[in-house]
Amino acid sequence: MSSTEVPSDVVGRAIRLLVLVGEHPHGITLSELSRASGVPVSTAHRLVNALCREGLVDFETAGKRYKPGLRLFQLGQQAGQVYGFAGTALPVMRRVTERTEEATLMSVLDGTRHLYVHYVDGPLPVGVRSEPGRHGPLHCTSMGKILIAFAPEDVRADLLERVDLTPYGPNSITDRARLREDVLRAADRGYATADEEHHAGLRAVAVPILRPDGTALACLSTAAPAFRRSLDDLVALVPLLREAATELGVRLPAR
Repeated sequence: MSSTEVPSDVVGRAIRLLVLVGEHPHGITLSELSRASGVPVSTAHRLVNALCREGLVDFETAGKRYKPGLRLFQLGQQAGQVYGFAGTALPVMRRVTERTEEATLMSVLDGTRHLYVHYVDGPLPVGVRSEPGRHGPLHCTSMGKILIAFAPEDVRADLLERVDLTPYGPNSITDRARLREDVLRAADRGYATADEEHHAGLRAVAVPILRPDGTALACLSTAAPAFRRSLDDLVALVPLLREAATELGVRLPAR
């Protein structure tokens, strides 16, 4: 079923609503939920209130908005522990940031997008900000390109045909042949870069965290303002990122 189709079953509709609330951490109104999900307002109201009773969703009476509940946060934290992201990944990422003084990010492939799972802020006053739990595009980010390059062969071929090529930044890739070239280059070099492709004024470099079979479990990235870091500066950090990625490839649970 595509993301635009409305689930026919009650559980499917409740999950659709829960996902939408989770994607709007600052809150979403009932009418917005109904419109985005395709679920009628009366049904959406009944289901989202059931989610509230379970603590998965909170209702802010002042703004009449639904927000992710603490129970949803707790479940997310438990899932993160299973994947090893919190206890295992964060200390390694902090060590990288201590040496680069720039933000370190970790992401995994999630369908035709990548999902930010961890972020360590750099110490400098102007830097890159990210929010774990958010999705990012594949074609115009260093992490997205590396996740395509080191995906299983059938997944890589499918993504190269289907991934969205929306131009987000001034240098976004909008040509599928160019994307294939960048992905092939990333597979050959073992790292990918993005030069103001997702956001103006932002550059990044990423390396894969590999499973034993050579496919990407996740990826690590250093991202920095373009005024402070050239692409050559970021590429010079690849050995440090690879060292951290190798450690995480051993320590993170395979899945």
